[in-house]
Amino acid sequence: MGDAKSADLGLSNMLDASFCVEALEEVISKYGKPEINNTDQGSQYSGSSWIITLTEAKIKISMDGRSGYLDNIIIERLWRLLKQEAVYLHEITDSFQVKRIIDTWIGFYNSERPHTALDKRTPDIAYFGQAETRKAA
Repeated sequence: MGDAKSADLGLSNMLDASFCVEALEEVISKYGKPEINNTDQGSQYSGSSWIITLTEAKIKISMDGRSGYLDNIIIERLWRLLKQEAVYLHEITDSFQVKRIIDTWIGFYNSERPHTALDKRTPDIAYFGQAETRKAA
């Protein structure tokens, strides 16, 4: 991919703390601040700019332990599937293309792909079905 950073798309192929801080600030401004933020111990999350941003926003900091790979097993598996089933199948030339690839795959994963753990329902059906049940109760 030619460009290392594309802030307008929310993508970066660098382990850059400033990009992560910008993304965090954008999320807070759009959706409000979470009560707690959990990350791994990557350098972009253990550096002072990330910690200061969370502290100033009064967001509790949660960081996985060194051997905490099992803490994130579900999301790690999701990223692995995304890379194997979509990203690695294309010769990516720019950040617009990778955004389209990711958006298309996430849409497929959530709305078309049946999941064994969800009794062969899609996440959309499982989630929105539960949401409708909660509403009716």
